[in-house]
Amino acid sequence: MRGLLPFYRGLCTLSNRQARRKAGIVGSRCGFCGTQSNSKAQPSFGLLFDIDGVLVRGKMPIPAAKKAFEKLVDSQGQFVVPVVFVTNAGNCLRQTKADQLSHILGVPITQEQVIMSHSPLRMLKKYHDKCVLVSGQGPVLEIAKNLGFQNVVSIDMLRESFPLLDMVDHNRRPKLPSNLVRNLPKVEVVILFGEPIRWETNLQLIIDILLTNGNLSSAHQTQKMPHLPLAERLNTDKITGEDLKYEALMGKPSELTYHFAEYLIRCQAVQKQWKLPVTSLYAIGDNLMTDIYGANLYNRYLEERVARKNPKAVAKMAAATGSTTAVPQDEETDNLWESELALPSATSCKSILVCTGVYNPNAEVPTDANHCIKETVFHGHRDFRFDPALVEPGHIVKDVAEAVDVIFEQEKFVPQF
Repeated sequence: MRGLLPFYRGLCTLSNRQARRKAGIVGSRCGFCGTQSNSKAQPSFGLLFDIDGVLVRGKMPIPAAKKAFEKLVDSQGQFVVPVVFVTNAGNCLRQTKADQLSHILGVPITQEQVIMSHSPLRMLKKYHDKCVLVSGQGPVLEIAKNLGFQNVVSIDMLRESFPLLDMVDHNRRPKLPSNLVRNLPKVEVVILFGEPIRWETNLQLIIDILLTNGNLSSAHQTQKMPHLPLAERLNTDKITGEDLKYEALMGKPSELTYHFAEYLIRCQAVQKQWKLPVTSLYAIGDNLMTDIYGANLYNRYLEERVARKNPKAVAKMAAATGSTTAVPQDEETDNLWESELALPSATSCKSILVCTGVYNPNAEVPTDANHCIKETVFHGHRDFRFDPALVEPGHIVKDVAEAVDVIFEQEKFVPQF
């Protein structure tokens, strides 16, 4: 990825190479040394699009979306910059969502460009051969298998095997006691894809699974012990008197989702044989608490990675806090996703807020930040505290078409169709 430009010899000067590199153009034929390469502008940035409120409303495209994609797709239907669509929806397969977007927007979109809330589970390879219990809406068994899980059990399969455990739904309880079906494997991992329709049944059986350490045929274990690994997409409560611990949290504004998006952006650049490394990400959304918060949170993570590589920055931060551990070292910060994916090439993730969805530009802004309405109604996950800096967008624009214009201007990028 470091061979950004052909090696010019003879009268090809360094200033020429630098100028072309800065413009993102990988050269045509050099008149002096005869080097041949692609003459089209090559991007060093990627775009992360929220869907609802940015590109579509329901099943209808927002007019500005088609205008935006006219600038992003060439006459052959190929994207001129790497693009990923990021949604918190989790009740369908990536291919299904890609097909829907292709139909609505009129451009060819592949499943490799789509991130559902559950998509980062592809990275949790150490659990793919475990027996997992899945909960949520839609084709959960098919979704789990598509993500790489090989041994999957659904809530309905549990309920059918142990009907007396579904105590909250009297209409579905058997009239006569039934024999337990003991052929289900022991559950080793629990995955919550989203809010189920019968949340009370799901909650009951998931708690039973946690309390029996994955085996409903055994008695509840009251002694304190770590429960089964749990990956979640929705908020949960303290039910058993013990803290519910989870292995991974997915969906915006989770950093895991943005790191997976960055990985897919890099994959697209490699597939297109674009040689400039992707150093900047732009996340376009309509929701301060998910799209903007998540992009800014990931940007903070990227900035900290850069700081860890700079001894002067580490020393400065340590002096400011009076602690030698102010900035942890790389080996201490290897995250779950960093162990599965290559480290990011991006050094920034910039947030852009559009006014076509949740965000209302005409809403009254509180004069006192200490009594900001955003803080009093913050509905984020328990691990995401309200931070005013994280809900401050880098840009506020009218719509997604204007967002693309702003990005191209900032990157000095002129697509050549």
